[in-house]
Amino acid sequence: MKKIAVVGPIPRDTIKTHQNEIIKKYGCITHPSIALAKLMEDDGEVYPISHIHKADSEGISSLFANYSAIKTQGISSANDSGTVIFLDFVDQNNRHEKQTAFMSPILPEDVKAFLDVDAFVFVPISDFEVPLETLKFIKANSKAKIIFDAHGPTTCVTNEGDRLRRFWIEIKQWLPYIDILKMNLEESQCCWFKSEYGINEMEAYDDNRREHLDDFAEFVLNHKTKHLYITLDADGCVHYSLSKDKSIQKTFIKSMKMNDVIDTTGCGDSFAGGLAYGFAYYNDFKVAGQYANILGAFRTQGKTFEVFKDKNETDKVLNAYYNNP
Repeated sequence: MKKIAVVGPIPRDTIKTHQNEIIKKYGCITHPSIALAKLMEDDGEVYPISHIHKADSEGISSLFANYSAIKTQGISSANDSGTVIFLDFVDQNNRHEKQTAFMSPILPEDVKAFLDVDAFVFVPISDFEVPLETLKFIKANSKAKIIFDAHGPTTCVTNEGDRLRRFWIEIKQWLPYIDILKMNLEESQCCWFKSEYGINEMEAYDDNRREHLDDFAEFVLNHKTKHLYITLDADGCVHYSLSKDKSIQKTFIKSMKMNDVIDTTGCGDSFAGGLAYGFAYYNDFKVAGQYANILGAFRTQGKTFEVFKDKNETDKVLNAYYNNP
């Protein structure tokens, strides 16, 4: 029986969609935890690991009680420090973000009871939530694969509650402790930066800028991270790894096109969960990318967690779309 730990915040989210609807729900690791629980029902266990507010304990426990594969002993309200976020979407993918409460960091003591899992999937959303020491502790004491979402270390929170992009200046110190690194195109631009900029060179995200990806991937893979996935919104994702002769191997995995996008919140988190499933059960980078794309696509299709499907139904969709035998 496989075990996967999903590590990060469970924010109390208030979301204004691009269609001007208001959605209130628990977010972040709830998406990959529930997606995995449906895939792993009767065949595995999912361990969410998070700090939450005492006021949210009952609601979160009630939510996860519907899924037999989810085991909640890694969720703690002892510090009474959870996450509260407000998201205002200006279009399908872009949003303004405010944060008014901050989860205590996940420390080695929080993960030490789960070192026998097959994979840890970290989905932090801010740079303080998962310290490097926690990844070092897992590497030294567990054989689990570490899947890490770069959304956390490329996001900071100001003292006015604004959630903003930051350069991941210290990425080189993290890479030896990450097996599978996942990020989107915007985050990749926060990870590949010049040694110095002219005052007029500093710019915001440019969704047309992709020329840096191959050089960035080479840097990542030469610092001991084994797999790099970069999502390209509706275009799919690109995977990088080193071949046996140490050359860069690049593979594009197409996305699943969805006609009606209702809510994109949690797509990246769901994608990370799909990677964890693919590596834990198949140890295959392409299969992992396919599951990741499918779970991300499912996430867009509604406001509730009913968008995720069981193993049989998910595999039917996946195999038909990717023409897998």
